[in-house]
Formats: sequence, C-alpha cells, structure tokens
Amino acid sequence: MKILIFLLTIISGSCTPNQKDKVMKFNPLNDIEKFVILEKGTERPFTGELLHMTAPGTYVCKQCDAPLYKSDDKFESHCGWPSFDDEIPGAVKRQPDADGRRTEIVCAHCGGHLGHVFTGEGYTTKNTRHCVNSISMKFIPLSQNTLETAYFASGCFWGTEYHFMQAKGVQATTVGYMGGEIPYPTYREVCTGRTGHVETTKIEFDPTVTTYEEMIKLFFETHDFTQTNGQGPDIGSQYLSVIFYTTEAQQEIAKKYLQILAGKGYTVATSLRPAEDIPFYPAEEYHQEYYDKEGGTPYCHVWRRVF
Repeated sequence: MKILIFLLTIISGSCTPNQKDKVMKFNPLNDIEKFVILEKGTERPFTGELLHMTAPGTYVCKQCDAPLYKSDDKFESHCGWPSFDDEIPGAVKRQPDADGRRTEIVCAHCGGHLGHVFTGEGYTTKNTRHCVNSISMKFIPLSQNTLETAYFASGCFWGTEYHFMQAKGVQATTVGYMGGEIPYPTYREVCTGRTGHVETTKIEFDPTVTTYEEMIKLFFETHDFTQTNGQGPDIGSQYLSVIFYTTEAQQEIAKKYLQILAGKGYTVATSLRPAEDIPFYPAEEYHQEYYDKEGGTPYCHVWRRVF
C-alpha cells in the first residue's frame, strides 16, 4: 500500500509585526481607529458607541474580527469605557504597558490595542475589569452569531469525533473524507488507501464559548502527531494527521502551534492544507457518533497534556 507522508516544514524564528501583516489580512481602519488600535491611543471617556450597549451578543476585534468578549461578561463600571470582567478564552493577551505601571490588553490574534486590565477593584465577583476602547471593537448581535467550522484528520475518525463531541463549545460534529481524487468515496474505497482521502472530522463550534486555539490544542493532545504512517495500529494514508484550515486566521493559529511543538522537540508529521476547493464528503451514517451509539472508548485516541 502506498503511504503518503505529509510533513510541514517548520520555519524557526518569530515574525516582526511588518512580516506578520504581509501574511494576515486586516480590516481597513480610519485615522482615529489607527490612532487607538495601532498607536495605542485612547478614545475620550463617555464617547464610545458601545459604552451603554446591553444587547446580547459578542464583541469582536475591529481590526481582525476575532471574538473577544461575551455580552454576559459586560458590566457598568461608570469609568467612561466599556468594562468586562472576563474574556473569551485565549482571545486577549496581557502585556506590560509602556508607562511601566499598568497592564495593557491586546487582541491575541492581531495584536491590536484594546485598553487595560485592572484587578482588585471589587466591581464584580471576578474582581477584574477589562477597560476597553469602544473603537477597538465591533458588536455582533446574538441573532447574527454564526458557528465556526474546523476540519481535523487524526487517524480513525471515530476517535477524533469522540473527543470533540465532549469539548466545550462544540455544537455539531460529522465524520467524513477529505483530500482525495474521486468524488463521493465510500468507506470501502477509502480503506484501500488509493483514493487519497483521509478520514476527517468536521467540527462546528461556537466562537463565543471557545476558540480555534482550544480546538487545535485538543487535536494535538488526542493523537500521535509524530506518526508518519497512520495512527496507532491503523496504518495507511487514510489515517494521516492533517489540519484543513478554512481561514487565514486558522492557518496562522495552526502554524503557531506547529512551531510550539517543534520548539518542544517534536518532529511533527501533521500536514497543513487549505480547505478551500477540497470537498468534505460525509461518511456513511453508521460511522457518525460511532462510540456514542456503540459504547466504549477510542482504542488509539487518548488525551494527554502537551501544552
């Protein structure tokens, strides 16, 4: 059986902001937005359009659209800027402010300036206040929220789906086939290893509850991403480790974690491929939610901490 080995070349070293901008596409900003988001300025207090917003929804980054805060975590602090006592996991990065006293918060995805975070003030039980410029964010009403889709191949799709079905924020999963040369393949055809497809799990998750970074970490922590000929006892090209990214943001996050793993000394065999123009073909019904129907647990997908 012909074995296809997908290896991603890991480029060491970090990108400068200018290099990063060449890869990532951002939303255009006007002069005042550039002043706040890029030059770390501050809008005048009590002037932001989101200050008194109380509708249910999600606050996203003005520059890159990454989800930042849920409306449930917004509260009135009377400080003049929107306040939140928690962020969407992994969405906000903390770093020392240039003034040497405060803690600046930026979008973890694009690095755009948001504002500052303070603790110990006692406004809420979480004792934390993210003081955020309205101009750094956009508000997406709950009715407009959409699920984000991710595609992961990590060996037998029964085991991959099993772990993602239990993950926080995941709304739906479907197992199927991607990356091959013939349309609408059957399980029997894919099992020959000659179609070029890999067993893949489609994950639909709520970005207001979890993040793609959490999905990536679960992907790597539930299979052997160093194995080049399959997964566990399942040998063949249909069982290889592949990430099919749907957006540039997903691609950047996947690259980030591949670099982290390389830095930890792993030789990563995971392939990174664009999902665009690569159809996803759902597998036969009896494969869907297999362990939920049949009972038992995966034989070659076991969670272990990596990050």
